[in-house]
Amino acid sequence: MVPLGLVFELVLPLILWADISAGVGFRFASYIHDYMVLQKEPAGAVIWGYGVSGATVTVTLWQDQETIMKKVTSVKAHSNSWMVVLDPMKPGGPYKMMAQQTFGTMNFTLRVHDVLFGDVWLCSGQSNMQMTVSQIFNATSELSNTAAYQSVRILSVSLVEAEQELEDLPEVDLQWSKPTAENLGHGSFQYMSAVCWLFGRYLYDTLQYPIGLLASSWGGTPIEAWSSGRSLKACGVPRFTASDFVAGPSQHSVLWNAMIHPLHNMTLKGVIWYQGESNININRDLYNCTFPALIEDWRQTFHRGSQGQTERFFPFGFVQLSSYWSAATSDDEFPEIRWHQTADFGYVPNLRMPNTFMAVAMDLGDRNSSFGSIHPRDKQTVAYRLHLGARAVAYGEKNLIFQGPLPEKIELLTDKGLLNLTYSQQIHVQRQDKIFEISCCRDQQCKWLPAPMNTFSTQTLDLNISSCHDTVVAVRYAWATWPCEYKQCPLYHPTSTLPAPPFIAFITNQTPGYHSKDMK
Repeated sequence: MVPLGLVFELVLPLILWADISAGVGFRFASYIHDYMVLQKEPAGAVIWGYGVSGATVTVTLWQDQETIMKKVTSVKAHSNSWMVVLDPMKPGGPYKMMAQQTFGTMNFTLRVHDVLFGDVWLCSGQSNMQMTVSQIFNATSELSNTAAYQSVRILSVSLVEAEQELEDLPEVDLQWSKPTAENLGHGSFQYMSAVCWLFGRYLYDTLQYPIGLLASSWGGTPIEAWSSGRSLKACGVPRFTASDFVAGPSQHSVLWNAMIHPLHNMTLKGVIWYQGESNININRDLYNCTFPALIEDWRQTFHRGSQGQTERFFPFGFVQLSSYWSAATSDDEFPEIRWHQTADFGYVPNLRMPNTFMAVAMDLGDRNSSFGSIHPRDKQTVAYRLHLGARAVAYGEKNLIFQGPLPEKIELLTDKGLLNLTYSQQIHVQRQDKIFEISCCRDQQCKWLPAPMNTFSTQTLDLNISSCHDTVVAVRYAWATWPCEYKQCPLYHPTSTLPAPPFIAFITNQTPGYHSKDMK
């Protein structure tokens, strides 16, 4: 018979080890933290984490000593993860939340405080999304303007890449925080994203309830790094060697794996995106597939990961590329990406990109930017235009002008030597220059010629096409890397001051459409 003392000597360490390991293994997901914002009604916020296989986890939400709700689940055997979906909550707070793991006779408790319910937006892309508030115009004023926005909470994901899809974030640069001058302008291209912050701030001004902002972006990265293998395969994207234009990770899916997929269990309101410069020289002709495919794949993944709580077609906003001053850049490269960002429609939402919105930024070029003209500093206008799109598309605000004028009818008046454009909304012509061009063709040989503005009214515009003595087959507007100076494009909406977006259209069918092989 083994002496009783020896049994205790052998077994007690095992009990203590089990006790300690059970406690160490119990945690929230990396981004569930004090000061967070959880998605409000009508969705239910997802709370999840890791624990000991087979243990019971009880999540309790309370406010002012009153229990609001309790949710009970168990830890899955294979993944050692647990998950609950909270009942839909009205916007507001603060609340406290506790998760308690019961494993045999052992109990372990996690707590977070100052939790708000509101709308949660994910902000992603490359360096123009990554730029901090300290890098933009009026930085000092912007950094000091935080007192009224303590219900706009911010989180910034660390720059990490991975070869396989990760389930949780390996690192967080800035955990959920209230905005301060320090964490809004921590350093150049560090935290916090200026476009993300300003977008959320403008939304808060309108909505007057909490906004949660997660920034997950990395400068100099192509869309391929942010896309899953599924969406890249759907577009037939080949492997590539990164060009000199790409400064950050460029291999397929490495940022999707490490910086987006780990968030997929989160309940979101929507996404905003600012990327495309790094695809000027990488699969540019495929961007009209890769971008819509990324949107579709992110929507599917977040919908499934959140147990259906994130809307299947959640709102997705993006910034159409601004201007870039470089002698080395062909004048077709930026316009083509801008066009492909709309899946070659010239506007959004459209059939291939439902429930999307766009901020046109081609008139915000910044020759003197301290960070190079590729990084214009007026992020306030970018964010303001984005928030207009969100108010119209994501929040259903009626009669709100959120995009500039596009022609709905194009008519060739050959006998008058004119091309007539009829717009769907009012136009304000603030200057007449040679920003319109026509494709003049003979014997299948075409060249682009300037088409000066002749006359215009509140909704129509006539172009002089007398320079073409052959056949006019197409017209385009603002088809240049740097089409106009700062806020000096020719066409705007008269009251919203939103710029007319670039477009290219064939005259024959009077429908905007573009194929590079036909128009070069």
